[in-house]
Amino acid sequence: SLTAALPDPSSTPDVFETGNTQTATFTAVGAYSDLTANYDELGGDALLQGFVEAGSVGDSVYSLPYYFGSRFAWYRKDLYEAAGVEVPATLADFTTVNATLKEAGSGAYLPGQDWRDGIAWIFANGGDLATYDGGEWTATLSSPESIAGMEMWQELFLTASVAGATDTDATAYQAINDDFLPNTAVATTLAPNWAYWSLGDISENDAGEAVATWNPDTFGAYALPGVDGGVAPVFAGGSNIGISAASEKQESALELMKIIFSDEYQTILAENGLGPANTDFGSVYVDSAADPEIAQISLDTAAAAKLTPAAPGWTSVEEQQLLEQYFQAVAEGGDVASLAAEYDDKINAVING
Repeated sequence: SLTAALPDPSSTPDVFETGNTQTATFTAVGAYSDLTANYDELGGDALLQGFVEAGSVGDSVYSLPYYFGSRFAWYRKDLYEAAGVEVPATLADFTTVNATLKEAGSGAYLPGQDWRDGIAWIFANGGDLATYDGGEWTATLSSPESIAGMEMWQELFLTASVAGATDTDATAYQAINDDFLPNTAVATTLAPNWAYWSLGDISENDAGEAVATWNPDTFGAYALPGVDGGVAPVFAGGSNIGISAASEKQESALELMKIIFSDEYQTILAENGLGPANTDFGSVYVDSAADPEIAQISLDTAAAAKLTPAAPGWTSVEEQQLLEQYFQAVAEGGDVASLAAEYDDKINAVING
């Protein structure tokens, strides 16, 4: 496994890639070489800053974004029109619009355990999952800003969602397709940009398999709006890449990093549908996409994205499903302030590794 191979110079890869929520753990144990001196020539501030933060400790940069996948709202134009609602302009409007849709017989599919989409409400209200100070991470679900965000999300879930409190985001990307739920049409869902390939009119291919074909007359997408409009800071997926600290080929590995972050390579990523790390190549990504409008939304939301804390114990937070538990409890109508304090304690027990 990667974890076993990394410390040994005889087996470590020279350059390695990790999912961005795993990056902090590898950084904390010293698995990456320091890239701070090379940051500017590898893209500098044109790189997606949320991902750069995930690969940094203090002012030192250890890994850089490789590609991104961002999250936004997918919706049924026909159901919005039938209910007399329009694409929301603010985060409060998002609740109002989807509550109206639910009253009209559809609504939003927003799973109770879906923290990956739900944390946007915390971020949009100025909160965070945890902060770093004095060499230590501290969970901040119980900050006034984070509580305000979760109370807003709770109202959304209770008034507008047709998903259950124990539902996960595993299949949410298919939710607005016909017959996803028996006897209930779904008008809105939140999902990553790759949901595009799973949404649309359903038909059978030559092998008898159900396939979805995107139909822009019926299906659409929009960025989750912020509290005052604009684009909310959503959680983005993707990966970071860096040089193994144990590699005996540091100079060659750095040359490979220069190739990966070169104009030519970033263009290749963009032309093949992978959100490029360097935002200067966003126009190539949009122009090369199967649906440029969707690609532009993906780019806009990625630029505003935030990631999970770059804490050494964050992997343990996810492995123990602490955020799934917290969001479910809030979805079940629990007191947000009390639950936030409870789960801050649980997160603090593991977040520093």
